[in-house]
Amino acid sequence: MKKIIAIIAGGDSSEHDVSLRSAAGIDSWLDRDKFIVYTVEISSKAWEAHLADGSKSPVNRHDFSFMDNGEKIKPDYAYITIHGTPGEDGILQGYFELLHIPYSTSNVLVEAMTFNKFALNQYLKSFGIRVADSMLIREGQTVSDEDVVTRIGLPCFIKPNAGGSSFGVTKVKTAEQIQPAIAKAMKESPEVLIESLLVGTEIANGVYKTKDGVHVLPITEVVSHNEFFDYDAKYNGAVEEITPARLPEETTERVKKLTAAIYDIIGASGLARIDYIISHSKNAKGEDIDIINLLEVNTTPGLTPTSFIPQQAAYAKIEMRDMLSDIIAVKLS
Repeated sequence: MKKIIAIIAGGDSSEHDVSLRSAAGIDSWLDRDKFIVYTVEISSKAWEAHLADGSKSPVNRHDFSFMDNGEKIKPDYAYITIHGTPGEDGILQGYFELLHIPYSTSNVLVEAMTFNKFALNQYLKSFGIRVADSMLIREGQTVSDEDVVTRIGLPCFIKPNAGGSSFGVTKVKTAEQIQPAIAKAMKESPEVLIESLLVGTEIANGVYKTKDGVHVLPITEVVSHNEFFDYDAKYNGAVEEITPARLPEETTERVKKLTAAIYDIIGASGLARIDYIISHSKNAKGEDIDIINLLEVNTTPGLTPTSFIPQQAAYAKIEMRDMLSDIIAVKLS
């Protein structure tokens, strides 16, 4: 008997429309021989299931059910693809835990931690993983320009501490830009991260877990045509994405091993993407070396047809239909 899959999209952040685009990608790949598929769009105003005839049916939040042509539908599984709150910060995960409905992402703790960039970086730093120097400012707190310059340096990045699509991010080059950048980031999150600039090659590495274990995908190199890999670069084509990344074989293997290690350290499940900056230096012998610096862990990565994960899967000759089926099978027997 076919299982009912609800693709959960939308949310209340600036990434609402991006989430719907990912939902469309997932919907196109899910195996209709195995699943009956609905998209459920949620926001603070309404939770609605999209029906085949183009209409929408309100969701009963007490049991996550809705009506379709006179029949009560209660999904067997939730595929969460909300970029931002409440799908990427543990809130929806807690809701589905209460209803005993299996879902695609990591658990409440992992989602909350990975959504908080500062907390995650400090945690992983204790395992010897290299991260940028950073400082955190909460709503109502202030920091002087001098303090930022002294502790972090310029240029630096000022960004929302919670978020996923580069909304509210500023590359700050002068002290005069610091306070406006903080104000901009505060519009997206009540906490702002000020982070030192890492110079090097930006890469993205997909990873997921099936019943057979953890699978690390090929690496994508990100060459932005903009000042940095901002929202415009991510979603409006102002970027060159090269899969596989143009890295030495030894560096490629180190990145993949680190990706698998981070995935296991935080106890992740489902599909994730881990982003890095590869900086270049020399060792004591004067030999060139690549240094791997963690940027962030994204537990609900974009899944439009042109997103990183589908590109990486295509290079590895993995069908997205099969990947998603295998991910779903981990929690849905």
